[in-house]
Amino acid sequence: MDQVTTRTFAPDAAGLTAAADVLAAGGLVAFPTETVYGLGVDARNSDAVARLYAAKGRPSFNPLIVHVPTLQAAERHVSFDATARALAQAFWPGALTLVLPLKPDAGISPLVTAGLETLAVRVPDHALARDLLQAFDGPVAAPSANPSGQVSPTKAVHVADHMTGLINGIVRGGDCTVGVESTIVATQPVPTVLRAGGLPTESIEAVIRQPLARAGDSAAPTSPGQLASHYAPKGTVRLNAETVEAGETLLGFGPVDAAINLSRSRDLTEAAANLFDALHQLNAMGAEKIAVSPIPETGLGAAINDRLRRAAAPR
Repeated sequence: MDQVTTRTFAPDAAGLTAAADVLAAGGLVAFPTETVYGLGVDARNSDAVARLYAAKGRPSFNPLIVHVPTLQAAERHVSFDATARALAQAFWPGALTLVLPLKPDAGISPLVTAGLETLAVRVPDHALARDLLQAFDGPVAAPSANPSGQVSPTKAVHVADHMTGLINGIVRGGDCTVGVESTIVATQPVPTVLRAGGLPTESIEAVIRQPLARAGDSAAPTSPGQLASHYAPKGTVRLNAETVEAGETLLGFGPVDAAINLSRSRDLTEAAANLFDALHQLNAMGAEKIAVSPIPETGLGAAINDRLRRAAAPR
């Protein structure tokens, strides 16, 4: 892919207008959300979406999430059943992506859906992201702003380090507060969690008053975020480490002696927010073998462990 000039946009009205103009011209713009930084393109522009796949090195069979500023904007592209509407009203804006039937006149590029008849859509809970979406006034397809399979970015500097020269711009917006990607749910044929994420499944189950079914990982994803090997640091990863072996660097959780600790107080919200930055730090340290302390499989711990299992998967 040819090198391009990567501009930096200030987090103000002028910067967002300039970033929206780049999107309208078919450019690639990274922007902050509450979960991670997204790499946005016009979801209606197949040429732009193709450039996004090339910039990330992302398999084109892996569908993308479309970001919109409101529920009303989402209704232009997908059909809501009663369960989906209840979830959107409860959790949007927020870290929930819904996979819903694509409307025939949605105008979304088939590259975004990877040829599926459904679309993954969400309303981000980040003022800058929604202001950018309003300024652009169209659907924005936005996977995480990093090379495919590598660690997701939670700071603008993470994006700049890996994507400068490959994308057209970065909106500076500070650190992401949630720190792991959105939870993905399909409501048909039965409510199913396709990816654990920044919204705990227990919160979703409380709204729909039934357990969520679980979908397995797939080599042919039915939604974004289902590839088994993903979020990988440069070093190998060993999970649920009660001890540290020779040559290993410990990514800790709880009151342990670790090179980097996700949360000494065992706060899962803090750990989720710190996870991807910790993996970036381990890369910068040159850690070749990474041991990870056990993390509870409850609340946000499910999303943290999901990302760590994918980071540890064979590549």
